Amino acid sequence: MAQREVPPGREVESAQGVFGISVTAALVGTGVQNLRLYERRGLLEPSRSAGGTRLYSADDIERLHRITGLLAAGLNLAGVARVLELEDDNTRLRADHQRLLDDRRREDAAPG
Repeated sequence: MAQREVPPGREVESAQGVFGISVTAALVGTGVQNLRLYERRGLLEPSRSAGGTRLYSADDIERLHRITGLLAAGLNLAGVARVLELEDDNTRLRADHQRLLDDRRREDAAPG
């Protein structure tokens, strides 16, 4: 399949909500009600349009694929929530650690 060209200035950030709930459900291979349930359980938080319509981002779709994978592996929603929480914590801690390492390298490289 040919890749579509994106006009300059029209790029979409991965965190920007652009997909409606029906499109997102189709992309993930689940039902609309499941997406609403995952939101109620705090597993993801789609952005909202001015009118209140849920808008899912590429990041949300990636997270939904992770959720469906964990469910397919046999976890229940509470287990999925805990795994996602731990993964999010791990990502944050790794970023904090990298920032500290970068700060240390800058300090060591500073003249003086």
